[in-house]
Amino acid sequence: MQNPVTTANVSDFAELPATASHGPLRIEYRWVNEAAGNAPVAVFLHEGLGSIAMWRDWPQALCERLGMRGLAYSRPGYGLSTPREHDVKWPVDFMTGQARDILPALLDALGIGTQERKRMWLIGHSDGGSITLLYAALYPDELAGAVAIAPHVFVEDISVDSIAQTKALYETTDLRSKLGRYHADVDSAFYGWNDIWLNPAFREWRIVDELAAIRQPLLAVQGHDDNYGTMAQIDTIAERVPHARLVKLDACGHSPHRDAPDALNEAIAAFISRPR
Repeated sequence: MQNPVTTANVSDFAELPATASHGPLRIEYRWVNEAAGNAPVAVFLHEGLGSIAMWRDWPQALCERLGMRGLAYSRPGYGLSTPREHDVKWPVDFMTGQARDILPALLDALGIGTQERKRMWLIGHSDGGSITLLYAALYPDELAGAVAIAPHVFVEDISVDSIAQTKALYETTDLRSKLGRYHADVDSAFYGWNDIWLNPAFREWRIVDELAAIRQPLLAVQGHDDNYGTMAQIDTIAERVPHARLVKLDACGHSPHRDAPDALNEAIAAFISRPR
C-alpha cells in the first residue's frame, strides 16, 4: 500500500542506471547547510527503517556545528526512493551491496569526484553505520573519515529479539501508520528490513574481518541502553581497528542523535576537528 509522505523540505532525485547488481533506481536526496559553500561534505546514512525525513533537523544542526555541507539520501526501498518490490527479499550481504555499488553510484551521479571524496566524511546510524564501515573498508582512499553510530558488525540475540518485537508492534499497533509518514511504500520499507534481519541465514552475517582494511579516522558511538545491540559491537571494532575512537553514552538508547544529541554532536565535533 502506498502512503503519502509529507516532509518539511523538498527533496531532489538522482537517477541511477541499471547495473549487474540492481535495476534502474531513483534515489531521493537532499543537501543541507549549503551555505557552507565549498566546505567538505558529510554524507548521512540512515538506519534500517530510516529515510531523509526521519533524520529531521539533526544533519543540519550537526553540519552547522562542523562547518560542513551535508548530503542525506534515502536508500532504495525507503523514503521516496525506488521502493523494494514486495516479492523481492534483501540478500544476506545487502549492506555490502549498498556500500560497494549504490553509494558510489550516487556520488558519481551528483558529481562528487575523487578529490572531493578525499575530504568527505561518512556518518551512519545502525544499518547505515554498518554500510559506513563497509565503505571505509572497501574505499579507504575515498573518504576523510567515518562516524559509525550504533553500528552492527555481527548479529546478536538482543538485535533479533527486538526486531521480532518491532514486527509484532507493526502488525498490531499504530506503528505502521506512524512509519507511513516517512516512506512512500511503508510495507516495502518495513518488511525489507524486518524479513532479512529475521531470516535464519542472516544470523551468520558478520563484517568483522572486513574492518581491518579501514585506514582513515573512525569514531564509533554506542548508547549504554541500546536495545538493538551491546557494547560488544564497538568493542569489536576497536579490536580490529586499533586507531578507532570509541564513545559510550549514558542514558542513551539506539538513536543517540535523538536520545543524546548534545553529547553526540560534541563527540563528533571534537573527533573531526582534532589534529591528525
